[in-house]
Amino acid sequence: MLTGKRILLIIGGGIAAYKCLDLIRRLRGRGVAVTPVMTRAAEEFVTPLSVSALAGEEVHRDLFDLTKEAQMGHIQLSRVADLVVVAPATADLMGKMAGGLANDLASTLLMATDTPVLCAPAMNVRMWQHPATQRNLAVLQGDGLRFVGPDDGDMACGEYGPGRMAEVPQIIAAIDAALGQGPLTGRRVIVTSGPTQEPIDPVRYISNHSSGAQGTAIARALAASGAEVVFVTGPANVPPPEGVQVVRVTTAQDMLEAVQGALPADAAVFAAAVADWRVAQVAGSKMKKTAGEMPTLRFAENPDILASVAQMGAGRPALVVGFAAETDDVVANAQAKRARKGCDWIIANDVSVGTGTFGGADNTVHVVTDQVVEDWPRMGKDAVAARLAQRMAAALNG
Repeated sequence: MLTGKRILLIIGGGIAAYKCLDLIRRLRGRGVAVTPVMTRAAEEFVTPLSVSALAGEEVHRDLFDLTKEAQMGHIQLSRVADLVVVAPATADLMGKMAGGLANDLASTLLMATDTPVLCAPAMNVRMWQHPATQRNLAVLQGDGLRFVGPDDGDMACGEYGPGRMAEVPQIIAAIDAALGQGPLTGRRVIVTSGPTQEPIDPVRYISNHSSGAQGTAIARALAASGAEVVFVTGPANVPPPEGVQVVRVTTAQDMLEAVQGALPADAAVFAAAVADWRVAQVAGSKMKKTAGEMPTLRFAENPDILASVAQMGAGRPALVVGFAAETDDVVANAQAKRARKGCDWIIANDVSVGTGTFGGADNTVHVVTDQVVEDWPRMGKDAVAARLAQRMAAALNG
């Protein structure tokens, strides 16, 4: 779908620059012309010769090239592409873009272009979390720049956390979406995420350990693939992704109503950890502790959001995906749940103590359909999300 497009690829100075070699190779394989630009720092990590050989074009490096600048070459470079991709988008490049600096070829091109820009940040976790970087991110997003990643993971510096550049398939999906040609362009998808909180009284509630990280990653991956995403989230520990419609809820009943209000949709992914029960009668004021006495709580069953959508008949999404968070007999319980709920797929994972799934960066999932069980290797939640988005696109477009 990208055949005939031209991308201006600005390679920043970070260890993740090596991924750009694979990115160029894959883009060229899809018929994309890649015009490479390298910062001086980028040359410390990959060679211009390698980049040029894969791109099949000269690498542009110098702002003050007298021959090219006689024809205002940097202006031409900034205007001929369909999309500008900055990968890795280092803290330095993000700072220059946000501050309007233009003291080398890369930053000058970014200032001179009216072409859409997609950034794939990569830096040390503390650099990514620094207030200055987060301010720059907010400014650039406000200016209309798109972002893919960064992901959580191990870093070359030995630290762990957000800051790894998105993997090449994720970047390509984001390029597809930025050019309006993602595999899920034109599709509407509902994603539920996070826990629900069921009140006991005005200060206490029943909930679970779900952080919302996996559901957030799925919504981000689907949006990067071009989908219109309605993200229905309980009180999660992670911020919602950019570029999606966010609907915040608290209880299971709130979530059901939000999902019903978001229909119709082409697909729905129910990644939220919805509480199965609620307190039948919520106290109007704080329940006081009385020595020697224990309160009696009577429970009522919460609505089954997954089953209600999977079994709705007319207007049902073409693809309904549920999640099964299990601690024992993971696959067997997921198979039974899929049959009982009536959904198309169940994504099963082991959340028992010691797995680190709840609140962690990695996940091990099993995709259960009516025909097969796919055992995926342990990987980061962003990688799980990207792979699921690709599988959903294949199913919806097949």
